[in-house]
Amino acid sequence: MSRPQFVLIDGSSYLFRAFHALPPLTNKAGEPTGALYGVVNMLRTTLKQRPARVAFVLDAEGPTFRHQLYPDYKATRSETPPDLKLQVAPLKRIVEALGIPILCEPGVEADDVIGTLACRAREAEYDVVISTSDKDFAQLVDGRVTLVNTMTNGVLDPPAVLEKFGVQPEQIVDLLALMGDSVDNIPGVEKCGPKTAAKWLAQYGTLENVIAHSGEVGGKIGENLRAALPTLPLSKQLATINTSLTLPVGLDELALRGPDVPALRELYARYEFNAALKELDRTEVASGSDSFMTPTSVDAEPVRASGPGLVEMARAAARPVAPEPAPVVSIDRSAYETVLDEAQLDAWIARLERSDAFAFDTETTGIDAQQAELVGLSFAAIPGEAAYVPLGHIYPGAPPQLPVELVLGKLRPLLEDPCKSKIGQHGKYDVNMLARYGVAVEGLRHDSMLASYVLNSTATRHDMDSLAAKYLGHKTILFTDVAGKGAKQISFAQVDLKLATEYAAEDADVTLRLHEALQAKLASEPKLRQVYDEIEMPLVPVLARMERLGVLVDASVLEAQSRDMKQRMNGFIQRAYTMVGHTFSLDSPKQLQQVLFGELGLAVRSRTSTGQPSTDEYALEELAREHELPRLVMEYRTLAKLVGTYTDKLPQQINQRTGRVHTCFHQAVAATGRLSSSDPNLQNIPIRSEDGRRIRQAFVAPPGYRLVAADYSQIELRIMAHLSGDEGLARAFRAHDDIHRRTAADVFGVAPDAVDANMRRAAKAINIGLMYGMGAHGLAIRLDISRGEAQEYMDLYFARYPRVRAFMDQ
Repeated sequence: MSRPQFVLIDGSSYLFRAFHALPPLTNKAGEPTGALYGVVNMLRTTLKQRPARVAFVLDAEGPTFRHQLYPDYKATRSETPPDLKLQVAPLKRIVEALGIPILCEPGVEADDVIGTLACRAREAEYDVVISTSDKDFAQLVDGRVTLVNTMTNGVLDPPAVLEKFGVQPEQIVDLLALMGDSVDNIPGVEKCGPKTAAKWLAQYGTLENVIAHSGEVGGKIGENLRAALPTLPLSKQLATINTSLTLPVGLDELALRGPDVPALRELYARYEFNAALKELDRTEVASGSDSFMTPTSVDAEPVRASGPGLVEMARAAARPVAPEPAPVVSIDRSAYETVLDEAQLDAWIARLERSDAFAFDTETTGIDAQQAELVGLSFAAIPGEAAYVPLGHIYPGAPPQLPVELVLGKLRPLLEDPCKSKIGQHGKYDVNMLARYGVAVEGLRHDSMLASYVLNSTATRHDMDSLAAKYLGHKTILFTDVAGKGAKQISFAQVDLKLATEYAAEDADVTLRLHEALQAKLASEPKLRQVYDEIEMPLVPVLARMERLGVLVDASVLEAQSRDMKQRMNGFIQRAYTMVGHTFSLDSPKQLQQVLFGELGLAVRSRTSTGQPSTDEYALEELAREHELPRLVMEYRTLAKLVGTYTDKLPQQINQRTGRVHTCFHQAVAATGRLSSSDPNLQNIPIRSEDGRRIRQAFVAPPGYRLVAADYSQIELRIMAHLSGDEGLARAFRAHDDIHRRTAADVFGVAPDAVDANMRRAAKAINIGLMYGMGAHGLAIRLDISRGEAQEYMDLYFARYPRVRAFMDQ
């Protein structure tokens, strides 16, 4: 029999998270509903599990005991947005109508109430689930207390805490103290991130031992650690959840009550939660024992105790943060073969030709496929049997190796055969590498990196080492194990052949094993299998060719732009000196703090994680309303970023062999499925400013060619015209009107032919934003106008396109 479940809902966390994560939805009356909608959906998910005990915990108004310890606690938090404040009261009414007890204790935080109840429930033999998105609760996790984030379906149990944070649950408070918290304004150690804090705790065990050994930590971070010593005990106090509060209720008073169905119906209808209304209808016609809202008696076991709980549902939905145990694969690296003569090579080629598919990998002198040199190739056709063909190992005592031309000449028919299936791990790199040596690889049917990405883009990193650990339970040889680290790292061409064979042949062997494991998982996911077969894999050769071709950049254009922008930057510097009356560095946050807040006496708008006045873009934007200098600094920084990122750097990235810039496209990075690119990022060339747009002039076509830009024309609004049936919108498209220009003319009160590019860009944001549910508050912020003006624009828009609003409401 399962133990009864006690669910503690961090209402404050979910309210804020839902507000910022979801669109600014409103009902017909204009009341904001986005955060309310998100939390209600979370509650419906929770209640379906019919926990034996449940509590919805909110922060009370006013200071807490932590403010007495540290008056600046949470001082950097901005004021709660008005639209969010308006949703708190209706949320409480819905929670009460659902029959969920609400707790809101003055003088303490919701975290402390939840922590106290979790400890009491654990002692009373409950399985405790804390429903939250707040990392601070990881300090409470143990064998009986689990965290579930119902907005992402993430689960944190003890192994998952260790995997995510690099420390055990009992070390979380010390980790938080070292890192500090910019949101709560907990000081911590300046520039100490989670990896550094976890490293110190792995070495020394506790915060107290880190403090005791602080003299052993070198470099600037060591200086920062020693500077923070006086405040670290306070930081730990602030980060520690109080689990011994005296509360006005006992555990037995926190049973789920029966719902107030009439009240729920009224509330759901008012806020237009149609799915919740339908669920309420289904619940009323169902038998009482099957209703997810039927209360359990005080002493009862949870109904459906043998079924999945909230934790299990989240695990199933998300392929959770805490990894499922992988089969432990035993690999005998001594069975790998080093191919040093032609007869061995011929035998391996024959073996590969007889196979249905084989895995292959290249070893090179670097990670840039357009410039690295080929050092060797590895192959595997049967798990446990792999070979490495060295081609360019050069070190004292290195044995003779087969010539590159000979090896590639023999392998070319096999590698270029489109009917022979190949398997890679990030195979695009290997395809591009071999293309530079005249081998046009065909038949790359599978890629274990992409299979993992399609199955779950966020379950793990998709490099071989991470995948082997997750899916095979195997620890691979790392590159640093054979080549060293840092300044002492050697090229793979200098690695001893025995080590090189173990490393390279394992790459091919593990790729093959991963392929088999991941294809078995894809076989049970037909829709994902279709994405893998019809989108991701066919895209690989397309992207590989794009990378090889590169893009032509006119360095002289960029150099001229650099000179111009640096001259203007110098002008900003001189104007700043004149304003202040002395020289200082506009690039130094410390000197800028002194000038803005010390000398000019401007108000501090926000602070850094170490408590220093912030000079980031947000702070400067606020300060620019009081003084000209912050605006000047922002303009200087804009130019400095363009120079450092583009006009100075792009010419350095031109490949001397091709005369072009070659980016690398990533299929397995963005969780949304979008492509990304790096070295350089060619998907992020500026367009929003005049200077940014000038940079695009440096991307040119060679003589006899042209660059062509293609884009869907207002595609989302066209789809809306089709789905909504709005005649005005459809008529505008049939007449080939520019919808964004028309909106801009209405909003800004100008003739259509007087609309400039910036006006049109703003109007596009309005059209898309309103279509996705942006409210008057969000529109006012976007356009920097009053909420009343924003509401007028909304009314005008929906009066012009009434069926759009009707479609959205439905």
